[in-house]
Amino acid sequence: MSRNVIVIGGVALGPKAASRLKRLDPTANVTMIDENINISFGGCGIPYYVSGEINSLDALRSTTYGTVRTPEYFEHKGVHTLNQTRVTAIDRAAKTVTAKNLVTGEEKTLPYDRLIIATGSTPKVPPVEGRDLKNVGGANNLEDADALRKACASGSVQNAVVIGAGFIGMEIAVALADMWDIKTSVVEFMPQAMPGVMSASLSDMVRHDLEEHNVDVYTGEKVQRLEGENGVVARVVTDKRTLDADLVIFATGFAPNTALARAAGLDLEERTGAILVNEYMQTSDPDIYAGGDCVAIPNLITGKPFVLALGSLANRQGRVIGTNAASDDGKAAAFHGAVGTWCVKIFKMSACGTGLTIERAKAFGFDAISASLEQLDRAHFYPEKHMMTLELVVERGTRRVLGIQGVCEDGDALKARIDAVATMLQFGKPTIDDLANAEIAYAPPFASAMDAVNAVANVADNILSGQLKPISSKEFGELWKDRANNNVFFADARPAVAGNATAAKYPGEWHAIALEDIEAKFDSIPKDRPVALVCNTGLRSYEVMLYLHNHGVTDVVNALGGMQALIKRGDNM
Repeated sequence: MSRNVIVIGGVALGPKAASRLKRLDPTANVTMIDENINISFGGCGIPYYVSGEINSLDALRSTTYGTVRTPEYFEHKGVHTLNQTRVTAIDRAAKTVTAKNLVTGEEKTLPYDRLIIATGSTPKVPPVEGRDLKNVGGANNLEDADALRKACASGSVQNAVVIGAGFIGMEIAVALADMWDIKTSVVEFMPQAMPGVMSASLSDMVRHDLEEHNVDVYTGEKVQRLEGENGVVARVVTDKRTLDADLVIFATGFAPNTALARAAGLDLEERTGAILVNEYMQTSDPDIYAGGDCVAIPNLITGKPFVLALGSLANRQGRVIGTNAASDDGKAAAFHGAVGTWCVKIFKMSACGTGLTIERAKAFGFDAISASLEQLDRAHFYPEKHMMTLELVVERGTRRVLGIQGVCEDGDALKARIDAVATMLQFGKPTIDDLANAEIAYAPPFASAMDAVNAVANVADNILSGQLKPISSKEFGELWKDRANNNVFFADARPAVAGNATAAKYPGEWHAIALEDIEAKFDSIPKDRPVALVCNTGLRSYEVMLYLHNHGVTDVVNALGGMQALIKRGDNM
């Protein structure tokens, strides 16, 4: 007897699950329902359509061989597809769903043996006055994308404000400023850009990249209202300033779309409101599966449930769900959780990370430290190379790796390093000793003999052993700015030419103590003042620190990442 399977949602997970199911069980009666006119599209590509880098909307809903994924495309696969149709109720006792055609108003009741919920997420828009003005919207679907691009192409937008500095906010801001030369501002309620996924130090590097490309970033500000003229948005008023705005885009996050699941009595995660699922992606009702943005999955580092809205994750879960929905026991494949791996392209820089930031690690109760470095992404003698920033988060007692983030001009090189660590995190509890000896592919055009991944683990080891007393580039910059009020002796361990040039700009405040000159200049270093060391990347100053320690000078800190990290943050001495 053929199995009836209904899939609610037709963007990412739904089509993947439906297609996988039909491949495994061609006799199954599969119906996919979605309330939008367009289905099965790559929402993560919306910023690149807005920018003009992607030429057509159809590209976002096409296969790799160019076929547009229309309802007819899925019908040809044997998946009955109802778009512009909303599921209004799930009756678990009767094992039926009620669906309403949004064009005709017709309602029908459809039976199921197994049900797949792929309802995704809904944008969270703060209830600010003026959000209903014209030229105020989001970047959530293909209709939004088309409207944004047409507004940009019209030439009528001179000033844009993006509200929210997460992934979508960053990508949309870049699209507007870089490709359309629109004066763009980003307003973020939290104290930093990319809150929750990047440390404060690395976030400053992203912020500086934006500001260097004429995007103003205002963090720690609350939008109070939008003001308009003749029904069209004209200004954004925060608690600190007023910004001109011909266009406003809300990118203030999302909430799992779980109204149907809640009404059906399925178990939800208390903190996020997301649907709880087991390793087979089954809900509290074993005949109902769920996945994608609407579910909570185990964080493999913290052990706590979390929501991770990524198209890649939805597709992997969709395959698992399709496999299970096609099997007799419903448990043929498992999805055990995730560690939270991401990447984003800004302007010159790309950012990437996995696992926990130092701030989140501490919030979860880990006794954590962070170690960072600046190192070339390939052999120093290879002509084409870029300086890569990595920040590793480690649990102090166990030496367990909890996360890593980074920024680099070469996003591919950075992503390769982050992916290596992400894989280790996903399938075990690696320590810095494991990471220090991780086998990373090496050839001069691709990496250095001691790869940055190995090197940052060694930095963490030096910190935990007490050999290295670190200070972040952010902390060093703050110390320097407050130099009139502290007694810190700033020592530059770069070669004399560089150190002397900076010392000449700040006589009596900046001191050139090159590594090669440390013995000769040892007596010039005060023994009764704290010493802050810096060099180009942190390596030479580390050696100076060891020399000072061995000669009884212990109140010394070393700026991790050195001048390279300071420059990336905008603190160019």
